[in-house]
Amino acid sequence: MEIMHPLGRSIEGWLRSQIHGEGHREGLGEGGGPPRGLTIALSREVGAGGTTVAREIGSRLGWPVYDQELVEQISRAMNVRPQWLEELDERRSSWLEECFEAFARVPTLRENVYCRHLIETLFDLAARGNCVIVGRGAAQVLPASTTLRVRLLATLEDRVRVMGRELNLSPDEAASWIATRDRERIRFVKDHFRQDPSDPQGYDLVVNTSRFAAGECAELVIRALEAMEIRVGRKASAKAAV
Repeated sequence: MEIMHPLGRSIEGWLRSQIHGEGHREGLGEGGGPPRGLTIALSREVGAGGTTVAREIGSRLGWPVYDQELVEQISRAMNVRPQWLEELDERRSSWLEECFEAFARVPTLRENVYCRHLIETLFDLAARGNCVIVGRGAAQVLPASTTLRVRLLATLEDRVRVMGRELNLSPDEAASWIATRDRERIRFVKDHFRQDPSDPQGYDLVVNTSRFAAGECAELVIRALEAMEIRVGRKASAKAAV
């Protein structure tokens, strides 16, 4: 079933208009001028250290990181209490299904409204650039021309160890929890953005955090960002010379 935008268009059609429309071209460098700044969209497997790596990148670059902060920003835009979204995110439950089951009595918490605010928030952040966005389909939604799309993964053994320690779960419980949450994240992106976040072809850089420490992962991402900045700068210079 196609999800409808509150204004009567499908989310998919609205998203396409945002990517190609005039509203965001200036900020994203698609209207002939240079981009204001690149964005790092960091997708991650559960337990692969996505938040830790994102914070390390942000600290080294002096960039803001939007992980839980993204949920808080959306809650303000939706004019709902932050804990209504925070509690769901903390439980790592299905973002949409349980949200609308648990809070169906709240008029503003509707799937199409949530998706609209999510996408608008992602594009607003990308228009400013110079930020790190963790998950939430950012790597699949934002334009590849101005977004460094990174995927973090790790061995199941390491992920079970990390989540077992964090959530005080047995190895079997942690493995089951990871499988469920991974499945929910993949379903969320597939259902709403029609892409598979586990497909490596959708990323510019894939890093195995079982092989590299958080600081090393951050350095790899920053080096990729520097290479992308050079390439984007060359393209902008070539356009200006025409």
